[in-house]
Amino acid sequence: MLVLTRKVHQSIVIGDNVEVVVLEVRGEQVRLGIRAPKDVSVHRKEIYEQISEENQQSAAVRPEDVPE
Repeated sequence: MLVLTRKVHQSIVIGDNVEVVVLEVRGEQVRLGIRAPKDVSVHRKEIYEQISEENQQSAAVRPEDVPE
């Protein structure tokens, strides 16, 4: 894992086209802004995991499980 220290309004770049900017630090919360092309999905990790789990469940459905 790469660990970086950034101040408000400083950013990091991921690849050639994703930028993460520190917008605000309030106590233990950090607000981030993410600039990415529209074809790049950006999700909070808990949402990403939920989507992934739902996709796996959907892939496990067999045709005979679906009512006609």
